[in-house]
Parts: sequence; C-alpha cells; structure tokens
Amino acid sequence: MVSRTMSEIIEPTIRGMAESGYPFTGVFFAGLMITAKGPELIEYNVRFGDPECQVLMMRLKSDLLPLLYAAATGTLDKVSAEWSDDVALTVVMASKGYPGSYDKGTPIKELPQTREGEKIFHAGTALKDGALVATGGRVLNVTATGKSVAEAQAHAYMLVEHVGWENGFCRRDIGWRAVAREQQ
Repeated sequence: MVSRTMSEIIEPTIRGMAESGYPFTGVFFAGLMITAKGPELIEYNVRFGDPECQVLMMRLKSDLLPLLYAAATGTLDKVSAEWSDDVALTVVMASKGYPGSYDKGTPIKELPQTREGEKIFHAGTALKDGALVATGGRVLNVTATGKSVAEAQAHAYMLVEHVGWENGFCRRDIGWRAVAREQQ
C-alpha cells in the first residue's frame, strides 16, 4: 500500500509541482483514507500532523534539528536518521461532542505518571486558576511505544484509563488492524 500511495499520489504531486516551477522543500503531509479501491487523498498539509508526528518523534533516536536543516537546504542525502525498532501508537482523547459542538473549560483532574516510552501530548489544554482544563476538541494525544503494536496499544490505552477527565472520550479501535496482522 505504501509503494502504491507513493507512485499514484505523492510522487505525481511532487513531480507536478517541480514541473510547474514550484519545487517543494519541507514537510509534506498527506491525509489519506484506505478504501476498497486503494488509497484516496483527502488533503495535503505542509506541516507535521500531530498524532503522526508524535509517533515518529517517539521512535526517532537522532537529533531532529540537523534533519530539518538538511530538508530545508536540500541536503537530506548527506544525513541519515536513526530509528528505534519499537512500535509507537497514539490515541487521541477528545471532548465529548467532538467533532460537533463540545463544552470548553472542562476540568482534567488527573494525568497519569508516564514511564520511558510513554508521553501525553497536550493539544487543546490550558491552565485556568492553576487547574488543567480542556480548551479544544482534540485535547490529549496519549502515545506509547512497545516491541509490538499490541504492546504499544495496551500501554496507550492503560494510560487513557488513568486520565481523570469525565468529559473526555477516545476511539477504542486504534491499531486493531495492525494487531490482527501481528496475530496471524
């Protein structure tokens, strides 16, 4: 699926931009849906996507700055990135009602302690009178690593269970296809 996505969507876009006199340099994010017919493009962004970037950063062992500098200066062929073999998975916690209307300012009473390979990224939070509150639709990105997708998934959902936020919810199917493939 990756090679098909690259050859049918990404490479023609990059090539077309260059042929039009607008060669692209930077972070190029494609929002995709995998359908029965194959990959379908939803959107392009010229920035990192939050959960997508967070799983990458959890696995990146190299310093990010030289990689970004090389991308900006056209010298990526001169640097290399070192990656952890671990798997990373992110579960997005959102405000009840999201993506529709949702309450703002709901209290997040407790965040669990994280261990190595676990992080809770704040997306839509603020401190109000010294207390943590939700200010957006997508609020917390709970990310964990593991030796397998199943292990990373278990760690991430364990953290989710210990977030003290009555107004929060998350999807419970993150990574299920990859876990099923691992179990075959």
